[in-house]
Amino acid sequence: MTKKAVILTGGKQYVVTEGETIEVDLIKDAGKTASFEALLVMDGDKTTVGTPLVSGIKVTADVVEADEKGEKVMAIRYKAKKRVHKVRGHRQRHTTLKISKIA
Repeated sequence: MTKKAVILTGGKQYVVTEGETIEVDLIKDAGKTASFEALLVMDGDKTTVGTPLVSGIKVTADVVEADEKGEKVMAIRYKAKKRVHKVRGHRQRHTTLKISKIA
C-alpha cells in the first residue's frame, strides 16, 4: 500500500499520495517546488497522528501551474417585486501541484 499524508494549505486539509495531482488555493510565493508539513501519515496499517505536526515528515510537491483561474461562480441577489436584482461573478485563483515525495 502506498504512503498517504494529510497536509494543510490555504486553511484546508488535503489527503495526498505520491504521484497525485491536486488543486489548492493560490500559493503566492511558490517557485518550482513547494513543501508542506504533515498533520497525519498513513503507511499501510501504521498511522501516525501529529500533535499538531508529525516530526520528521515533509511532503514535497512540484508546481505544475502557478496562477490559474477556476470556473466562474455567479452570486445572485434578487427580491421579488422590489426592483432588487444584483449579479456578481467570481473566479478563484489556484495552484496545481503534483506530489513528488512523502519522506
